[in-house]
Amino acid sequence: MGENCSAPTRMENKNSVISEKLSAESISKFNRFLKGMGVFNLNFPPQYDTKDSFSELSRSLLKVQHIHRGKISCIVSVKPPIMNIYGSLHGGAGGDVAVRVATACARTIVGKDKELFLGELSISYLSSAPENAEVIVNASVVRSGRNLTVVALDFRLKDSEKLCYISRATFYHVPVASL
Repeated sequence: MGENCSAPTRMENKNSVISEKLSAESISKFNRFLKGMGVFNLNFPPQYDTKDSFSELSRSLLKVQHIHRGKISCIVSVKPPIMNIYGSLHGGAGGDVAVRVATACARTIVGKDKELFLGELSISYLSSAPENAEVIVNASVVRSGRNLTVVALDFRLKDSEKLCYISRATFYHVPVASL
């Protein structure tokens, strides 16, 4: 994110290339569409207008409940910074939480002598998690061998235990090279 990304007012910037085949009316309609979707309402506080700030943002809304060998349970609070325009948990934020929790879960099995490389992440969005909801994220190691670890996750609303998302992450083990 650069200096000027905190308060954009139009789709175009100095690096934009707009086809000459598009009419001014089409460009204007597209700008209105983006603005209606909230794309131009990016008024981030200065501490989040930096590289990898989303990590800090999502991490601040994640609380660990339990950690056991091969299992982790966390709670994520659905707050405006990680919501979509429909008032529920943004899919990207859900994916970020899935990666964080799955990595932590895999680390309960895989030693520090191996680096983990996320090879695959799948997420099925089954139901929304509304604003101010607390979502319980349960992760467990399904399989762990010499070269890979598979972690399954489920996201459930804390109040109703309704299943919102399910996810599966595959990590490859990379030996840490000693110098």
